[in-house]
Amino acid sequence: MTNDVKESFNPDSPPAPAALAAKVRTLAPSMTRSMQRVAEAVAGDPAGCAALTVTGLAELTGTSEATVVRTARLLGYPGYRDLRLALAGLAAHQQSGRAPAVTADIAVDDPIADVVTKLAYDEQQTLADTAAGLDTVQLGAAVAAAATARRIDIYGAGASSLVGQDLAQKLLRIGLIAHAHMDPHLAVTNAVQLRSGDVAIAITHSGSTGDVIEPLRVAFDRGATTVAITGRPDGPVSQYADHVLTTSTARESELRPAAMSSRTSQLLVVDCLFIGVAQRTYETAAPALSASYEALAHRHTPRSR
Repeated sequence: MTNDVKESFNPDSPPAPAALAAKVRTLAPSMTRSMQRVAEAVAGDPAGCAALTVTGLAELTGTSEATVVRTARLLGYPGYRDLRLALAGLAAHQQSGRAPAVTADIAVDDPIADVVTKLAYDEQQTLADTAAGLDTVQLGAAVAAAATARRIDIYGAGASSLVGQDLAQKLLRIGLIAHAHMDPHLAVTNAVQLRSGDVAIAITHSGSTGDVIEPLRVAFDRGATTVAITGRPDGPVSQYADHVLTTSTARESELRPAAMSSRTSQLLVVDCLFIGVAQRTYETAAPALSASYEALAHRHTPRSR
């Protein structure tokens, strides 16, 4: 648990009420314990907390007024008054269209139909949280860099490496030079060859995977534009990233490890990145995509015996 959380208040764009719960879920793991209590309280009972003064919320959570104000600023609001207004809006939104009372806590003896329902709901929540928390300014900058890159290197480990392969495959099919490196030694030796005008993308849910951070650091030192796709924007990977794209931090359970939820949110982010690049390079991307389809068409046509 970190005790030094960077405040992320942006006076030009405080979160909309509907995005508040998603932001709490994303940032809570990086908060101090006292700030977590405040964040969990406002997310769990927005209507009740909206009725409290800053002193009342501090007393409810066993914290201080200063902690409440710091939490509000970390969540993107100028002060507690603005957070209260957002809480009131969130409460009204929930009352007008409350989500079904479903959780993704899957039990060993759950019928398969319940498993499908719970997973579907949780996947939807993960995607909604990621979309709500994604910084489109950072995304746009990453898209601009990738669209004009001489070469794009992608680093990931475990489930994140599969997401990296997915992105590399998509970029290759629109005519860009992209490689996903799963071997950490090859990742570093390739990163050494990068320079200004190249792009390096690190995918790590925890933000602290050494095998992913090391090649990104090398790429950063070599002058490449670096991008981190992570569920922990305050993690070590971010210090070597020019642009940080935050994914949802979903709860982990015995039968649903973090790798499942992180993969879902990562895939959304890389799809957004890919579509943005394809839009910017459409004149060359469209013919390249058509050529790749044509080259593979015979593999999808049943052969006559």
